[in-house]
Amino acid sequence: MTDRNAGGTFLGVPLYRPRTAFFELASCEGCQLQVLNNEATLAPFLGLLEIVNFREAMTGGTDDYEIAFVEGSVSRKDEEDLLKEIRGNARVLVALGSCACFGGVNRLKDRFDPDWTRKTVYGEAPVESGRARPLEDLVAVDLKIYGCPVKKEEVEKVVTNIALGKAVVSPKYPVCMECKANENICLFDLGEPCLGPVTRAGCDSWCPNSRAGCWGCRGPAEDANVEQLEKIMQEHGFAQETILDRLECFGGFARFAEAFRRRRREGAE
Repeated sequence: MTDRNAGGTFLGVPLYRPRTAFFELASCEGCQLQVLNNEATLAPFLGLLEIVNFREAMTGGTDDYEIAFVEGSVSRKDEEDLLKEIRGNARVLVALGSCACFGGVNRLKDRFDPDWTRKTVYGEAPVESGRARPLEDLVAVDLKIYGCPVKKEEVEKVVTNIALGKAVVSPKYPVCMECKANENICLFDLGEPCLGPVTRAGCDSWCPNSRAGCWGCRGPAEDANVEQLEKIMQEHGFAQETILDRLECFGGFARFAEAFRRRRREGAE
């Protein structure tokens, strides 16, 4: 009988194919679509896993899985319940993308009164929509894959390391280092605000490569000096509101944004 978890080989050693499931909470589901993009490597990538639940790619599904990739933030009670159920079933839980890691763009609604936001968007429909929270606010998260959306190559690398039993390590240095390695013109010199000096690398400076300033979707790099970045942005003529918009966009810089707001209040007094 053939072992259902027998995969390919690495240096002649058979690989174990972990039973894997993909789920979404409050999100656009773009990160899951990224996993299915790039057909050139899709078959060997899926060959590393036994996919048992993935609404974007298959019908049916089972709760018998070892690894769960969860996209999206938590903003409703039923999402809380689902996330806790997933955590109970999974040996490894992976936060997939900025919404799962930080709350993502969904957190922008938290700038406003929740009742006003709900009524403005949904009218009188009885829709539950609370504060957007990252997964780790409710359950233990074993791994995080950053980005909005995630980068397919990074997901493949993480899955390969899991299959080989290797450590999964995210870069600690900022996007600026990748940007310089790619020989890009600094976005500040082009009049574009950019969080590249303080944002965690790993995306190969995806946005700056297209002449678009970084919005910080991967969260802060280690030892990120956000106060110095604020000074640099102000020296280049960017308004405080522009800086705050960048810091608050994906949720990863929430504590820095709050500190920035506090300094603004103190400066106004």
